[in-house]
Amino acid sequence: MVFCFAEKIIAMAYRTISMEIKGQIKIFNDLGVGKKMIARQLGISKNTVKQHLANDENDKAKEALFLTRLSELHGFFPYCKEELRRTGVTRQILWAEYRSQHPKGYAYSQFCEHFAIWMGQHHATLHIDQQPGDRMYIDFAGDKLSIVDRETGEITEVSVFVSVLGHSGLTFVKACLNEKKEVFLQCIAEALEYYGGVPKVLIPDNLKTGIDKANNYEPDINRDLCDLGNHYNTAIMPARSRKPRDKAWVERMVGIIYNRIYAPLRNSIFTSLPELNEAIAELLEIHNNLPFQKREESRWNLFENDERKCMQPLPQERYELKTYQRARVMKNTHIQLHADRHYYSVPYKYIGQISRVVYTNTHVSVYINNERVAYHLRDYRPHKYTTVKEHLPSTHQFVSDWNPDKFTTWAAKIDPIVEKYITKVLENKSYPEQTYRSCVGILSFDKKVGKDRLIAACTRASGYGAYNYKVIEQIIHNKLDRKPIDDTQGTLPFHDNIRGPEYYK
Repeated sequence: MVFCFAEKIIAMAYRTISMEIKGQIKIFNDLGVGKKMIARQLGISKNTVKQHLANDENDKAKEALFLTRLSELHGFFPYCKEELRRTGVTRQILWAEYRSQHPKGYAYSQFCEHFAIWMGQHHATLHIDQQPGDRMYIDFAGDKLSIVDRETGEITEVSVFVSVLGHSGLTFVKACLNEKKEVFLQCIAEALEYYGGVPKVLIPDNLKTGIDKANNYEPDINRDLCDLGNHYNTAIMPARSRKPRDKAWVERMVGIIYNRIYAPLRNSIFTSLPELNEAIAELLEIHNNLPFQKREESRWNLFENDERKCMQPLPQERYELKTYQRARVMKNTHIQLHADRHYYSVPYKYIGQISRVVYTNTHVSVYINNERVAYHLRDYRPHKYTTVKEHLPSTHQFVSDWNPDKFTTWAAKIDPIVEKYITKVLENKSYPEQTYRSCVGILSFDKKVGKDRLIAACTRASGYGAYNYKVIEQIIHNKLDRKPIDDTQGTLPFHDNIRGPEYYK
C-alpha cells in the first residue's frame, strides 16, 4: 500500500479523544498504517496519534525534525518545477542548491523520490492490488426497489445495501427500508456474517450515516461506525468524497447487480421486505456462483480457495448499536438508566463520581475514566434494581442477600421447629425488609442463648399462634422457655404492646 506525503503540515493542538478513536488508532497501527494517514482517516492530529502510541520524548523530537525537513523540502519543490523547464538545469544541480541551503537535508536519492511523488500527487492514479482478506467495499445502490402494501396498494421504495470483497468479488446484497445509521450498521454486521469472517479494512462511501463530516483528507468518522470497527477489529477507511476511483470495485459491482438482480425482478411484485430479500438471496447465489468471464472459477470458488483463510474470525456476538448517557453513582452504589428508569450497581468506591453509561438492547456497561467498572444484562422493568453483591460494601453485602430462601435455609440448619416458625414469620404481610430483620433477630438467639433455648422458645410461641421477634424475645427474657408448657399455658404476659398475627393481616 503506497501513501503520498502531505503537501503541508497542519499543526493541531492535542485534544482529548474518545475510546472509539483510540481503538481505531491501535487497529490502524497494527495494520502498519503510518501515523499521518491514521490522523487523516480519524480526523485528529498526528501528535495525538503519537501520544497514544508511544510516550517517548526522543521519538517526538525525531518526528518534529522529520516534519521540519520535509516541510523545507516541499517548500523548495515549486522552485525546482520552474527551473527544470530551463535549458541545462538538472535535478542534480537543483539538489546541490538545496543542500547548500540545508546542509543536513535529504540525500540525492531521497530528494528525487520525494520530488517525483510531489509532482504526481495531484493527477496520479493508484492501482491497488486487492489482497485476500484485505478490503470490503460498502455502498447503497443509487436505484431503489419497491414493495407494495397488500391491502392499500401503496408502493414503498426501499434502499439496497451492497458490499463486495476486494479480492474475490464475493458480493452481499440486501434490501432495507431506509439508509439510517441503525440500518446501515446492521447491514454491515449481516454482510460480515454472510462472509463468515472480517477483512482488515472496511471502505464505506462518504455516507451521512457513517461520516459526520466528509473530507478528502480527514473525514470525521461517525462514533458508532468507529465502534463497529473496534467490535470487529477492523479499520474504517472511508472513500474520498467525489472520488469514484476509491470505490470503483463496488461501483462496478452495483452495475452488475442491476443486471443480475434488478432486471430479473423488474416485473415481480413483492408485498413485504422479507419476501423481497428472499428473492434477492436466490439471485445473489446465482451471481456469486457464476464463473468469471474467461475464467472457470466463480466468486465463491475464489473466496473459498484464497480469501476465507485470510479473513479474521467473527466475534462471538453481533455488533449492537450503542446509546450513551452520563450518570452519577448514587450513595446506594447504583446508577439510573434513564431510558428504563432501572438501577444498576457500581462498585461502592466510585460513589459520587460521574460515570459514562453505554447500553444496547441486551446489556448495560458503566465506564469511569475510560475503564469499564460494571457490566449488566439489560432489565427493562422500571424502578427495579440489578445488583452485583461484590459491588456493595461488606456491611451491605449480607443485607443484599436477604430473601425468604436464605432465612428458611438458615433456620433449617438449626432445627425443623425453627424452620417452621420462621416460615410462619415470613408469611406475615408486613413490609418485607422489616420481616427479614425480625428473622435475623430471631435466628441470632441461636448464638446468644443457644440452640435448645431457641427451639423451646419457638415451640412455645407457636402454641400461642404468635409469630414475631418480640414474642421470642420476651419468652427468652422471662425464661419461659425453661418452664414446661403446661405450667405456663396462658400465663404469658400479653398486653396491648404485643402485636399478634392479626396485626400483620
